[in-house]
Amino acid sequence: MTPTKPPRLAVRAIILHENRLLLVNAWPDGKSDLMCAPGGGVERGTALPDNLIREVYEETGLRIAVGAPCLVNEFHDPAGSFHQVDVYFRCTLLGDAALDHSWQDVDAIVTDRRWVTRSEMAGLRVKPDSLAAVAWEDPDAPLYDPLEPIIA
Repeated sequence: MTPTKPPRLAVRAIILHENRLLLVNAWPDGKSDLMCAPGGGVERGTALPDNLIREVYEETGLRIAVGAPCLVNEFHDPAGSFHQVDVYFRCTLLGDAALDHSWQDVDAIVTDRRWVTRSEMAGLRVKPDSLAAVAWEDPDAPLYDPLEPIIA
């Protein structure tokens, strides 16, 4: 059976500060230890950069400027109907990079926020698989990262 639900569109921020990448865990109640770049679903009628500014602020309390797109990634649940397309943008911080640990995600989804080095990132479960290569601009980093299964 072909799923009738269209793919969800989301935006994500690649934010490097002092050679550290900002990652979040967006699994409520500690359901998973999987980390990803901050961001989220796109609201109809709102520009992708505006959605990303809103999502990063909601999840981290940080203000950003949105730069150029750097990756399109898609993932799905092979056992279900979930399919999401993420558009990643290079972003810069506006103001302080310090994370206020008392900050609460307005939707109570993000359970962890942290700045990580590339070597620290290697010890974490992170999606997409190409995130480190894209963030640190490896010459072989993809611009399109094809469909991969979501891991909970």
